[in-house]
Amino acid sequence: MPKTPLLDQVHSPADLKNKTPEELIAICSELRTETIDAVSQTGGHLGAGLGVVELTVAIHSVFDTPQDKLIFDVGHQCYPHKILTGRRDRIRTLRQGGGLSGFTKRSESEYDPFGAAHASTSISAGLGFAVAADLDGRKDNVICVIGDGAMSAGMAYEAMNNAGALNKRLIVILNDNDMSIAPPVGAMSNYLSKLVSGKPYRSLRKLAKNVVKPMGLEKPVRKAEEYARGFAMGGTMFEELGFYYVGPIDGHDVKSLVSILENVRDTMDGPVLIHAVTQKGKGYAPAENASDKYHGVSNFNVVTGEQKKAKANAPSYTSVFGKTLTELGEKDEKIVAITAAMPSGTGVSTFAERFPERSFDVGIAEQHAVTFAAGMAADGFKPFTAIYSTFLQRAYDQVVHDVAIQKLPVRFAIDRAGLVGADGATHAGSFDIAFMGNLPDMVCMAASDEAELARMVLTSLEIDDRPSAFRYPRGEGVGVEMPDVLQPLEIGRGRVIQQGTSIALLSYGTRLQEVLKAAEMLQAQGLSTTVADARFAKPLDHDLIKHLSKEHEVLVTIEEGAVGGFGGFTLQHMAQHGLLDNGLKVRTMTLPDTFQDHDKPQLMYDTAGLNAKQIAATAIAALGRGDVKELPAVAG
Repeated sequence: MPKTPLLDQVHSPADLKNKTPEELIAICSELRTETIDAVSQTGGHLGAGLGVVELTVAIHSVFDTPQDKLIFDVGHQCYPHKILTGRRDRIRTLRQGGGLSGFTKRSESEYDPFGAAHASTSISAGLGFAVAADLDGRKDNVICVIGDGAMSAGMAYEAMNNAGALNKRLIVILNDNDMSIAPPVGAMSNYLSKLVSGKPYRSLRKLAKNVVKPMGLEKPVRKAEEYARGFAMGGTMFEELGFYYVGPIDGHDVKSLVSILENVRDTMDGPVLIHAVTQKGKGYAPAENASDKYHGVSNFNVVTGEQKKAKANAPSYTSVFGKTLTELGEKDEKIVAITAAMPSGTGVSTFAERFPERSFDVGIAEQHAVTFAAGMAADGFKPFTAIYSTFLQRAYDQVVHDVAIQKLPVRFAIDRAGLVGADGATHAGSFDIAFMGNLPDMVCMAASDEAELARMVLTSLEIDDRPSAFRYPRGEGVGVEMPDVLQPLEIGRGRVIQQGTSIALLSYGTRLQEVLKAAEMLQAQGLSTTVADARFAKPLDHDLIKHLSKEHEVLVTIEEGAVGGFGGFTLQHMAQHGLLDNGLKVRTMTLPDTFQDHDKPQLMYDTAGLNAKQIAATAIAALGRGDVKELPAVAG
């Protein structure tokens, strides 16, 4: 454990009050050391937190949290905040089962007034808090910390537009750690920022306006000031939205930060934007030198920065998608790839290396990504829009209105389908089976292994008269042999993996490996079991469902999605076609109707009841057999 004598005295933000600038600087250094040490043991989002250490200390020392509301956007940068707000003793449980969340979470602490794991929500939520305080007659301060990446999403500007119009007391801090538009920062910039945030400047500004107004020069002078400040400090756009702009300031100069925040706290009445320039990964050389500034890391060696990643046994689903799309792109110049700020996370970076002119990273703007793809599809191109399942939720209106209604052949590559482990409920891909399958003419597929995924990419390419989607999980494939020559799937046709007579297990997606283990357990009990891979949730394989219904006593559907998805579609079809009238016992196995907390994926699926032993037990219970033996374990 690192030695942190000053940080050891900070048990809550109140302990930061009345500290000298030198003490705050020392606390920042110790807080950075503590953050690095903790994340080296747990893994997580390191770079963002290191970039806001000074900013976090300054905010908590100036404002009276939790009465004043501090809202982080996304939440990747909240680890130092958690350490300062009474959670230091649990910081090494970060992202572990039963431990601290990797994001802000209302149920975890009163210092987390608003949960955030998706981007660009902070200003909207902050404005809600500011209006609520005003209606209640309270003088609470509301501080929103939003990263420059999150400012690429339209929601941030919608919120700023509304905040400017309402003219409520709201402090937005733009954490700028990557943008190149910012002017140089340093002593002069900090001095100017303190000057324009202070009462003397504001009083002088008001006096000058009163002087020039009778002379008819108010508008020209205002314009001159606006352009001067815009040229010097980049604030014109924010002022046009109704925010008083302060910056840019050095986000690692805690002394200047405290002075500026005190000025803003004491003198500002309406919305203010403070532009703080920071360095992602600040203070830890391996993070500063990494291309992604250690955005997300596994356990690592603090001295060397070497991450302790497990050796891959099979290619990841994401890499299979990227490789397959690139190979198809060699043959078809109409293929384009679109992602929303996740080129490497979705595998689009592989395609982009080969075809940079046909690859588009639109930033954190999923709504735009979908409609952008729709426009390209309408003009004859073949867009693959690669978005995590949880982030595709943000663009559902565009999927419905701009793609599905117009039957445009946009191909949705839905990564991170199912449970995702340490990132928890906010990042779980639980709902896309249901919300995509609800749409008329949408073709919905789920890969059961990496070879099936490659075939689904090709299948989606060949669907040129309607939209399509294929889902696949995070992590490695199962190690199957990849085909030398890809063949597309027949639309709406599943496959029987093994044939039995008593129990039918119908899997949709990568739970197939657990289903096969369950079938082995059932066979050991003398229960002849059929295993089928549905492949398609829409259109359903009607012939396969009819066969399974007519030839078995029990039918169990299994999927890595919420209630109302593949199992629901299957039950509706069976009810409509009389397949439930012959005494067949049907069970649907889905993710539970809850938001599951973070844990190891295998344990999360165990909690969800979707592992082999639970699948086998569900089938046995449906049979009504009371004489079965204890289910045996299955190797692997």
